[in-house]
Amino acid sequence: MKKLLTLTALGTIMMAAQANASGFNLKEQSVAAQGNAFAGATAGAEDISYSYFNAAGLTRHKGTKIAVGGTYIAPRSKARESFATFPDGTTDGERYNNNIVHAAVAPNMYISHQLNDRWTLGASINVPFGMITKYDDEWAGKYHGTLSKVTTVTVTPMAAYKANEHLSLGAGFQMQYIKARLRNSTYTEYVHDVKTALEGDTFDIGYQLGAMYEFNESTRIGAGYRSEVKHKLKGDIEFSNNLGGALPNQDISARLTTPANFTIGAYHDLNDQWSVMAEYGRTFWSSFDELRIRGSQGVNSVTEERWKDTDFYAFGVSYKYNDQWKFRAGVAYDEGAVDEEYRTPRIPDAGRQWYALGVQYTQNENLTWNVGYTYIRAKDGRVKLKGQGGHIGDEARGDLEALYKNDIHILGLSLNYNF
Repeated sequence: MKKLLTLTALGTIMMAAQANASGFNLKEQSVAAQGNAFAGATAGAEDISYSYFNAAGLTRHKGTKIAVGGTYIAPRSKARESFATFPDGTTDGERYNNNIVHAAVAPNMYISHQLNDRWTLGASINVPFGMITKYDDEWAGKYHGTLSKVTTVTVTPMAAYKANEHLSLGAGFQMQYIKARLRNSTYTEYVHDVKTALEGDTFDIGYQLGAMYEFNESTRIGAGYRSEVKHKLKGDIEFSNNLGGALPNQDISARLTTPANFTIGAYHDLNDQWSVMAEYGRTFWSSFDELRIRGSQGVNSVTEERWKDTDFYAFGVSYKYNDQWKFRAGVAYDEGAVDEEYRTPRIPDAGRQWYALGVQYTQNENLTWNVGYTYIRAKDGRVKLKGQGGHIGDEARGDLEALYKNDIHILGLSLNYNF
């Protein structure tokens, strides 16, 4: 009985279908930047929420400021076609018309304080990774996954230094907590449908670097880097039927690295009303090559992932109607992180186009509001997993083919207050 191979479902522990950037990354950390599809996010520094992408931009903000925002993310993903061949040779096929992903709110909060003409300090609280997918317990791909849920919280203290009238530098520490839950069915030669549940969490630290160069008051470029965070999750695994002790509940640990991100952007004021911006980003998903799982009572397995680095391109425009109203728009393209051969039903990730709009309203000299809306249209995500002769672990789950239709609606709201 290949009981341990079925545990490699944990190989997708941090994946949740149709997060809003490649893989399970969440770009929605600034409502103002969202209005431009995150074009110019590393160079704009229009409010302090842009510090998530580049802490150096904090030097453009005087006094003490606070920004609070939230983004409502409503994804849709359905397996229009799915066909499975189970390890015992039986088959199952269906059109899965239920939405496997669920709406969620991603909050964020920022604060900054100018110490003097050179130094500005800041801090942020963000949710940079996560989502949830859920299938019926008896769907065709039940051995590959029925529930995937991940939650992250990152606290980042930052500092920015104005080296001269043109160059600013920034840095910070990412203090990241991550928690995951997984469920799937486990196939054994005695009981074909053992419900399996896994849960784990951890807290680890990374860093953030940034630089901004201002050619003049109208034109600037910026670059930002958020490091990978190497996690070692600790938790447990439970079985609905332990087969007389053959599948004991036990403690487990798993190593996982959330990817590094590099972004570079440009911002330019054409005149007093019109501004244009652009952004390029690269997410280093290739660090997620495999996941190793070890248990206190015999679990020792490896799951192949083989994700690839992805590119992000964005272009945006802003129009300042008057001192109170500003309007934003942007388009972007984001590559998918995993090819068809390694795509799983836990995250039918694929390339996607972004279409974004935003409105800024300045209520008075201290209070500003931002609203952003984004529609993301994703390519079809096809899953083609082979059991026998496929990836490590899949021989205990069987074959699965599925075709996913995906899109996302995103609505953000934030306020910025100057003390």
